[in-house]
This record gives sequence, structure tokens and C-alpha cells, in this order.
Amino acid sequence: MRDVYILGVGTTKFGELWDLSLRELASEAGLKAIMDAGIYAEDVDALYGANTSGGQFVDQEQIAALIADYSGITELNIPSIRIEAGSASGGAALMQAYLAVKSGQYSTVVVGGVEKMTDVPSEVATEIIGGSLDAEWETFFGATECSIAAMIARRHEFEGKAKRENYAMLPVISHKHASMNDTSHFKNVIKIEDVINASPVAEPLTVFDNAPISDGASALVISADLKKINNASHPIKIKSSSAANDFLSLHDRKSVDSFRAVKKSSDSALSLAGLDIGKIDALEIHDSYSIAALIQLEEILGKDAVKMTEGNDFYFNSSKPLNVSGGLKAHGNPLGTSGLYQAVEATVQLRGKAGQRQVKDPRNFLIHNMGGLGTTSVSTVIGVD
Repeated sequence: MRDVYILGVGTTKFGELWDLSLRELASEAGLKAIMDAGIYAEDVDALYGANTSGGQFVDQEQIAALIADYSGITELNIPSIRIEAGSASGGAALMQAYLAVKSGQYSTVVVGGVEKMTDVPSEVATEIIGGSLDAEWETFFGATECSIAAMIARRHEFEGKAKRENYAMLPVISHKHASMNDTSHFKNVIKIEDVINASPVAEPLTVFDNAPISDGASALVISADLKKINNASHPIKIKSSSAANDFLSLHDRKSVDSFRAVKKSSDSALSLAGLDIGKIDALEIHDSYSIAALIQLEEILGKDAVKMTEGNDFYFNSSKPLNVSGGLKAHGNPLGTSGLYQAVEATVQLRGKAGQRQVKDPRNFLIHNMGGLGTTSVSTVIGVD
């Protein structure tokens, strides 16, 4: 099995990008990644495209073929494959591309994700996002992802595992980091009281506990070609990637306020990379909802996670930097793109090119992308040799 490296990355801005289409976003990110890698379209053996709900948001399926068309590589007749795993689509696409290159099936691959969510009204977008829930047992009865997250939050507090302030702190951290990131959807700094006292969406969660509806695209070029790796200016190694699943319906799980798949995938990714959590310098996690972010941290970091929210441990210049990109909460959450932007952020940080929000001398990032609320979990370790 071969070593796999990230040779190039590219991303669009995230936000309400009214003037850009899905195809324009995808091609912008893909071409930036190819240029950053210093390769040509002829060097690409395959394309993996991540997209969650293009058919519902913009009436477009065959997303990977569309990306290939607008990236100018269709005439090469390379395979173009779409990966869908709910809001974990980006992480799943990265994992499949990584495994294809590592196995020797392909040498150099482009993996990109795109979502155009703002072309429909917000209430329609909420319904589409709810497609990651169980249609028969949850959404049929009026549940949304946010209302399910609110139930999880209530249970977590009832069990005495955390206080409202513990998970309300996480959006504050994400907004601080996003304020230093040029591609962020939101760049405003907020306080914990802003989170708690904002307009409720599903109590106890407010608008500041929820990631926004965003447009955007991100892409990476990955390769095991030694010549290309040696010629690249900043090759960054993908050390491992692992996935796990839990029950789709919350009522089928042993515990509604724990994410077993998160622990399984993150523990597996660390083991495959030959690392323990103490060797991870920073985390990018799936903070679609603040309570979901807290439970992920508990699964990954253990019992200290809740206490760490009460100090400064998670800021970019502290002991365990968290979502230095701004996370899904503030950098943005175009569903199929989010997991790939996590990898873009890790790569930029490991290159030492993150500007104001640069983590000091990082060597290993753990990124975690999640489908639904703990249903699908993809964890990847990215680092330097």
C-alpha cells in the first residue's frame, strides 16, 4: 500500500453566492486545486465528486460528470464518480479517493465537493437537510435536524453531562476563528450571551447554535506519484481515513446523546495512523449544531472535553485548537463540501500559510465529517512526515 499526499487545494468563498451556479463553483475550486498542485488535466486519473442534494437544490444529478465538464477534463474520458453520504459526503469522497490511490488503482485523483443551497427558500432547504433523518419515523412527524439536535441537548443536560454554557461556547470559538478567514460565510465575533439570548429555533438551541445554509465548493489533488510529490511545493500526507455508521433513527440507538460512530471512526483513524489523541495538534469537527460539536469532542477527547469548553483550550493559539477554519458554524456549511473544506484547512495550516489564525507548528490534524446527527462518521488524519 502506497503513501498518499495532498498536492494541491482550492476553495471558493462560502456564503450566499447568488451570482454563481453550482457548475461555476465546482470548476473554480477544482481548477484552483489543479493549479496549486502544479499539474495538468492530463495528469488526472479520476475525479471523485461529493454532493448531498443537488437534485433537490438545483434539479441537477450526475454531479461528477458536470464537474468534469466544467473543469475541462471530460475529453480525457476519465472516470467521474459522485459520492453521497448525507452531510458526510465530502469526508466520504476524500476517503474513497484516498483508498483508490493508496491501493494502486489510480495514481493522481481530484476530489471535490459542491453544494448550492440558497437557490431555494430557507424552509425548503430545511426540509432537504432533513433528508438525512429517517423519513418514516422522524420527518414524517415534523421533526427537523435542529429539533432532533435540541432533543439531544435536553437529554444531555438532563443526564448532567453538560450545561448550556458548555456547548454555547463552541459557536463563540468558531466565529472568532472565522473572523480571520477570508473565505468565511460569517466574519462577526460573538459572545456566549449572544448565543444563549438569540432567537430560538428549537429550544434550547438558538440561531447561533446552528450552522448556516451556504453555497460553496472545495477541492484537493491527491497523489502517490513520487515524481509529482517530489515536485510539489508543499506535499501534505494523508495518514489514514476511517468511517463508521450508527442507526439512522434516534430511537433505535442505545443512547440518544452519544455518537458511537464518531468514537469508532476517530479511534480507528488514529490507530491506522499510529497516533494517539495526544499527538493531534488541532481538530476540525462537524459543528452543524453546537450540541453535536460538544458530543463529538466528548467522543474524541474523552471526559476532559466539557471542562475544556470552560477555558481557552480550543482557540487557535491554545493547547487543542478547534475549528480554526471557523467550522461549519461560521465558515459555512454547504453540505457536500464541508468535509473537503476541513481537509483544505488542515493542509493550509500544515503548510504554515493560515495567516492570523495559524496554529503554532502543527504536525497532525484530525478532521471529522458527519452525516446527520451521528449517523455517518468519517475521520481522517492529515499531517507532515
